[in-house]
Amino acid sequence: SLFQALHQLYYDPNIENKNLAQKWLMQAQVSPQAWHFSWLLLNMDKVPEIQYFGASALHIKISRYWNDIPADQYESLKSQLFTHITRFASGSKIVLTRLCVALASLALSMMPEAWPCAVADMVRMFQAEDSNVDGRARCLALLELLTVLPEEFQTSRLPQYRKGQVRSVLAQECGSVFPLLEQLLQQQDSPGFIKQKVLKCFSSWVQLEIPLMDCENLIQAAFASLQDPELFDTAVEAVVNAISQPDAQRYVNTLLKLIPPVLGLQEQLRQAVQSGDMETSHGICRIAVALGENHSRALLDQVEHWQSFLALVNMIMFCTGIPGHYPVNETTSSLTLTFWYTLQDDILSFEPDKQAVYQQVYRPVYFQLVDVLLHKAQFPSDEEYGFWSSDEKEQFRIYRVDISDTLMYVYEMLGAELLSSLYDKLGRLLTNTEQPSTWQHTEALLYGFQSIAETIDVNYSDVVPGLIGLIPRISISNVQLADTVMFTIGALSEWLADHPVMINNVLPLVLQALGNPELSISSVSTLKKICRECKYDLPPYAANIVAVSQEVLMKQIHKTSQCMWLMQALGFLLSALQVEEILKNLHSLITPYIQQLEKLADETPNPSNKLAIIHILGLLSNLFTTLDISHHDDDHESTEVKKLPVQQGPNPVVVVLQQVFQLIQKVLSKWLNDAQVVESVCAIFEKSVKTLLDDFAPMVPQLCEMLGQMYSTIPQASAIDLTRQLVHIFAHEPAHFPPIKALFLLVTSVTLTLFQQGPRDHPDIVDSFMQLLAQ
Repeated sequence: SLFQALHQLYYDPNIENKNLAQKWLMQAQVSPQAWHFSWLLLNMDKVPEIQYFGASALHIKISRYWNDIPADQYESLKSQLFTHITRFASGSKIVLTRLCVALASLALSMMPEAWPCAVADMVRMFQAEDSNVDGRARCLALLELLTVLPEEFQTSRLPQYRKGQVRSVLAQECGSVFPLLEQLLQQQDSPGFIKQKVLKCFSSWVQLEIPLMDCENLIQAAFASLQDPELFDTAVEAVVNAISQPDAQRYVNTLLKLIPPVLGLQEQLRQAVQSGDMETSHGICRIAVALGENHSRALLDQVEHWQSFLALVNMIMFCTGIPGHYPVNETTSSLTLTFWYTLQDDILSFEPDKQAVYQQVYRPVYFQLVDVLLHKAQFPSDEEYGFWSSDEKEQFRIYRVDISDTLMYVYEMLGAELLSSLYDKLGRLLTNTEQPSTWQHTEALLYGFQSIAETIDVNYSDVVPGLIGLIPRISISNVQLADTVMFTIGALSEWLADHPVMINNVLPLVLQALGNPELSISSVSTLKKICRECKYDLPPYAANIVAVSQEVLMKQIHKTSQCMWLMQALGFLLSALQVEEILKNLHSLITPYIQQLEKLADETPNPSNKLAIIHILGLLSNLFTTLDISHHDDDHESTEVKKLPVQQGPNPVVVVLQQVFQLIQKVLSKWLNDAQVVESVCAIFEKSVKTLLDDFAPMVPQLCEMLGQMYSTIPQASAIDLTRQLVHIFAHEPAHFPPIKALFLLVTSVTLTLFQQGPRDHPDIVDSFMQLLAQ
């Protein structure tokens, strides 16, 4: 039946039978009988799939059910495994590996007491002459066993105290392994596949935290193997794993010895770059970065070796600036970006004297880095970019974000001088009439500027006025450049608030861009930033901004989320106007939507008019999110001066809400069982309450009544959330208690009735109700 099940698992086309067989076999593997049938399945006359199952069953028994094995059987188990491994040395590779994993597991469980010199014994057993088995096959079997041993240790289920014990025993045992590996790598007649296996084995052992000086000879041998194209990838892994182990920084002398061989790879790197061999340049870059990034602190500490470390840094700079466009014809430069963070952090962490020395050495390097990064951030020619896949374009976008983050970071080291140098370059580009520059060049410089201005306070920078003066001179010929111009203006919106005379320099550009669907995200988010930061200086431009916005909203140029942002921008803008101005603008802005909503409210509910309703309700709630004439959100002292006299009479938002209240009730009555529409209605009031606070008071009685009717007809979580907002905001005003209290009692009794029928079906209501009680 066992063979039958295996046959089903491997050869039966019926998936049901396969699954049943697999289930049965998994039970068989853990049964006491597994000890007996495993060896039978390993007979040489069986097919590899069946032998593999036998070897796996053994591994499972040894690794998971070790305690079931009587101690007097350890030795026979060990010798049987050795015998089978020798037998399979020339047989099926997958079966050999499984058997090696089983023996490795056995060794880990027996070390150190029951099998003190396990690794040395393995080496000795396989080096003993055995005339039946070819020497190379034996050598490969031994290497396989030695490679899986550390891997099995990493994944083993040993208890914590045993893990530490076994790790230190293994680390000592590397004395039996490394000389053998060195010998095999240095032998002239060792075939490539053996050297390949040796490097893999070394990679595996390095991860056991073996002192770096014990690995020195093998690392040097791995460096030599980098010249052999067949061994290149494996040698790179071995070197990188050895250099990157966390413990390595304790061995500074060894690290210093590794700099020359890394620098020695520069010629090979240059040739690889010239011939377009991306694999090789990538591998060499990984080695240089592994040494630089993991050990910059330790190597900088060796001040007398500053020149050799600087040479390594320059080699990494070469990798950062590798020719070609990422990710299409180079993939290496992105590997280096974290190195530049690390190096800078380490330099800035030294005591002042040492830091001053290194600043002098490395400031020019970082200025060069900025040039290199801005060069790498340039878009390819329009023609070339047209051939890129959407995936490549997305990877390039993310790469530019990484460059942007790096530049922002480098600003800490270079400071204001960095902005000045960018501004000078941009000025020269834009005013040079002899050699018109490509748009890519201009875009990259602006992108660098924007990367810094977005997160660093540039209000004190003396180059910003010049930059704002340059922006209108840029001839905008394509989308990427236009986007960057927009984002740069957005990044400078706080500066504009302090220098309002400059607003007129850039606002027309933004309003013009609003009409271009391709610039949707950049133009709308920039307008929103300007309206938020500069609202007290915008009244002279308000009519124009509202008119342009209304036009693009009516033409439906932008996607939903950008329409919502645009409404938030208008909310900020209107907040700074006089009340009658606000009402006039609100009237012209909202009337077309109210008319649409009236039409929709009369129609029979269907999916397409549902989307339209949610869209309109969303526009209103986003407008009310930011329309705040009491200026609750102005916490800067500087705006105190600009505050407008507090108006008398009802708040404009309340006026509008009262006008549309019946219409909203009508929409609700038709869509009461649609959670999304109900949520959109509640959002309008929730956003308004949060922004208006006490000014919302006139609406409280009618809103409470509407919520009560809604909730008692069809209970929905969004109604409870809105009730919670009302409780939260009016809790300290007894004058408004009666309607809110009545609503609270109603919501509670409806919810308790619902709970008696079983709260499991309404987890969202349970959650919202508990939050209401907590409030």
